[in-house]
Amino acid sequence: MIGERTIAMTIGRGSESALASAIDAGRKEAGKILGRGSKSFALAGLLLGKQARDDAAVLYAWCRQADDRVDDAGPGELGQALRGLERQLDDLYAGRVRGPIDIALHELVSRRGIRREYFQALLDGFAMDAAGASYATFPQLDLYAFRVAGVVGLMMCHVLGVRDERCLRAAAHLGMAMQLTNIARDVVEDFGRGRQYLPSELLPPEVLRIAMLSDAGHPSRRTVTHAVKVVLRRADVYYRSGLSGLRDLGWRSAVAIGAAARIYRAIGGIVRRRGYDPLRGRAVVSLPRKLLSVGCAFAVEVLRVGAPSRLQIPTKLVRFDDVQA
Repeated sequence: MIGERTIAMTIGRGSESALASAIDAGRKEAGKILGRGSKSFALAGLLLGKQARDDAAVLYAWCRQADDRVDDAGPGELGQALRGLERQLDDLYAGRVRGPIDIALHELVSRRGIRREYFQALLDGFAMDAAGASYATFPQLDLYAFRVAGVVGLMMCHVLGVRDERCLRAAAHLGMAMQLTNIARDVVEDFGRGRQYLPSELLPPEVLRIAMLSDAGHPSRRTVTHAVKVVLRRADVYYRSGLSGLRDLGWRSAVAIGAAARIYRAIGGIVRRRGYDPLRGRAVVSLPRKLLSVGCAFAVEVLRVGAPSRLQIPTKLVRFDDVQA
């Protein structure tokens, strides 16, 4: 990768102090984007050290902005939006960057060795989203979850540093578990956007349409609740695998990621208590419940994880075939 000299040239042959100021501006903007976009992740990030917290925010902000660009693409503009993001990645990895988020992300991927292939997989997942892809089977849904969330877990391994590369598979699983939780929670919202993520082998699209207009006792509603139940059970399998990998992180990272995972898992718990019926309202975790999740993570991970070790940079490239359950 091309380092700080090249990136400095892109901001007008500035001094090292100018470069540092540009990176700092990107980190501050990223922190604001994270705070607006995900209160759960922002809360968990408070448990990290400043460097890791800033790095995680930069990664989140770039992914958030890329997702928004794809979502905002009008009819016939999807291909252009994706090609633009791919060119942006090419420039970013070459050090040809201008915007504050890109400057901060270039510094991060250079310092922590984050693979471009992970960003490409993320864009492939966004393409599936924007194209209105449907998922007939769980393997197809798992591929989508890996692309849009599992690879983010893999990139976070670079951000946080791993003590053992066996952690990579668990990190991908944890991201996938969170994505499946989102899918189980957001059935109504996704339907309103013309999307269905619940596998059609469990829930044919026409049955979901009928359920949206039916009372709670209608057979179509029972089909929906069964599909949501199966998805959440699959998420639990991935949560168990993902949480097992926390021991390969330093204790602060383990507490932060453990808290985020438990907050997300609590969303699934609310859906379960509502009889797995997503039409009964959006499941939201209260602040006291989030704080309880943080406390549980602290108690579990501090007791289990030893003293933090020197951060490492993963060298293995993990693909979907490497993480299939």
